[in-house]
Amino acid sequence: MRILFCGDVVGRSGREAVLRHIPEVRERLKLDLVVVNAENAAGGFGITERLCQEFYDTGVDVLTLGNHAWAQREIVGYIDQDPKLLRPLNYPETTPGLGSGLYPTASGERALVVQVMGRLFMEPLDDPFAAVEKVLANHRLGSTVGAIIVDIHAEATSEKMAMGHHLDGRVSLVAGTHTHVPTADTQVLPGGTAYISDVGMCGDYDSVIGMKKETSIKRFLRPIRTEAFSPADGEATLCGLYVETDPKTGLATHAAPLRLGGRLKPAWPVEEG
Repeated sequence: MRILFCGDVVGRSGREAVLRHIPEVRERLKLDLVVVNAENAAGGFGITERLCQEFYDTGVDVLTLGNHAWAQREIVGYIDQDPKLLRPLNYPETTPGLGSGLYPTASGERALVVQVMGRLFMEPLDDPFAAVEKVLANHRLGSTVGAIIVDIHAEATSEKMAMGHHLDGRVSLVAGTHTHVPTADTQVLPGGTAYISDVGMCGDYDSVIGMKKETSIKRFLRPIRTEAFSPADGEATLCGLYVETDPKTGLATHAAPLRLGGRLKPAWPVEEG
């Protein structure tokens, strides 16, 4: 299976990068599944029903969220109707929406996508490790599902790395999101799970983690909130992680970053001849 996981979409420029690049990337890489973290898609905070549909129409299969899941009030009434939009699994059970789901892929197999949120320096949610274990108790990689993707939306790299090693050999990919800066630790762990501490964002990198740099600098120089954060609107870089899995085991055989457009150095995940 060929999987692309894209990091946090920030504002209009991030959305435009996804809408512009995903159709071509999907065709060139013959992708079976595209997962995108879109928790910052609507003005930098949250997502709306209309934006969800735009992503689906352009070739995105599953959308994940995070700590800004509820920033747009309309999503509370919508999320129960959209099984392809995932909020963190370790919110209380009474929270609207789903934290995991089974999805058909272009390869004909099903993929399990799970999203959890970390607890270090984040909201005091339920244990993300226990939440993932509860879902995995009902699914076995290479047997009941062809791939398992876990998005851990967390501040601390230690928590993300611990999750990667904890799930090594039992899931196809553990992808870190939230900090908006792509890390250089893309790897396939010893047990066969692809891992990265942070995929990076789909957004304008002439910014402070996707927000206009002038406002952010003012907050550090003079911590008085005189204006709201707003997304930077220059050309965005699409940041993603490409993973190939073994058709028998569902474990990763190849993992590499993908970066297109904007200010960051481009990266294409496979050799083309």
